[in-house]
Amino acid sequence: MPKQGERVLIAGGGIGGLAAAIALGRRGIESEVLERSRFTEETGAGIQLGPNATRALKALGVLEAIEPHAFRPEAIWIYDGLSGRRLASVPLGRHAEDRYGAPYLTLHRADLHAGLRAAAESLGPVTLRPGFDVTAIDAQGADVLARGVDGSEAKGASLIGADGLWSTLRPLIMPEASLRFTGATAWRARLPRGNLPAPFDAAVVGLWLGPRSHLVHYPVRGGDDLNVVAVTEGGAERQGWNQSGSAETLLSSFTRWTKDSKSLLERAAGWRSWSLYRLTPLRRFSVGRIALLGDAAHPVLPYLAQGAALAIEDAVTLAACIDAWQGDPPQAFRRYEALRRPRAARVQRQSRRFGRIYHLSGGLRLARNLVLERRSEAAALQRFDWLYRHEDQRP
Repeated sequence: MPKQGERVLIAGGGIGGLAAAIALGRRGIESEVLERSRFTEETGAGIQLGPNATRALKALGVLEAIEPHAFRPEAIWIYDGLSGRRLASVPLGRHAEDRYGAPYLTLHRADLHAGLRAAAESLGPVTLRPGFDVTAIDAQGADVLARGVDGSEAKGASLIGADGLWSTLRPLIMPEASLRFTGATAWRARLPRGNLPAPFDAAVVGLWLGPRSHLVHYPVRGGDDLNVVAVTEGGAERQGWNQSGSAETLLSSFTRWTKDSKSLLERAAGWRSWSLYRLTPLRRFSVGRIALLGDAAHPVLPYLAQGAALAIEDAVTLAACIDAWQGDPPQAFRRYEALRRPRAARVQRQSRRFGRIYHLSGGLRLARNLVLERRSEAAALQRFDWLYRHEDQRP
């Protein structure tokens, strides 16, 4: 039976919002997910899920549903983009699963979203409410009242803001917080794997490093397609992450790269681009009966592929805190942020650091390459223990 008096409103039906609804539903806590769209994920983006993310998805009962659509890369192969030389290999596959107790997966974002949505729909305590664009919040009384752009209303004991990078709820928590353009632009495309030449046909995540730019590729859709992501320093500051991108503009950032390394970029068509933003770590993730999770609370640059993972981790911890402090959302939220802020801040710092390392030039690039070439595979994977061995944080 659903627990009484704990109905939670969730603004945003993306990965973090649905994960929160599932985590609450598994504990018998009612939630209503307010999503401006029809709960569809239409972007052509791929996503990497490290063992910390897949471990949390297993706890939510979602991992088994998405695995048929996912791919298990055997390793991360790291290359120098200018010379084409392979510098290092980070073992994944069975090595990572044995070490961390959960797999490393790559998949299409829409497949992950569909798995989360199906799990949420199967839970009695969860209500999905499409077409609800939250425009106003009233949290003055004992409940939280959310109003939509069309005048519709929803009421709950508390509210979780899972509305992403451009969160409309973040100003309620930290009015002074503002996103800053990093000066970098990300690009993505997807193409069939059927006739790709080596090394792009390998069952791995490929990471190519270059001055002021880098390239990542990995299989999705069970291995049928290859997701390609490039990040370049420069570009215009634009909101949104699904802008049409010019292949000519992208390729101009890779003119010095070896032909082998940039041939993949030349094969891809239909590029989409988005500007990368950062947010100074927030002093708090909550105020009163309102809390933020995922990119709304702590957007993270893509260099560690941890944005979705952090949102899923947040969801599991937040649900546990709400359950532990039933009837006292402010206390539950304070405990949640005490558990999650240090973790999120560390991932944010390390992501920025990796971005700087990826884009080194001149003598620093050569020094980086030398360090990577001398590092053993075991040591390369061990460096991520702090990230992938993370266990669910309990109140």
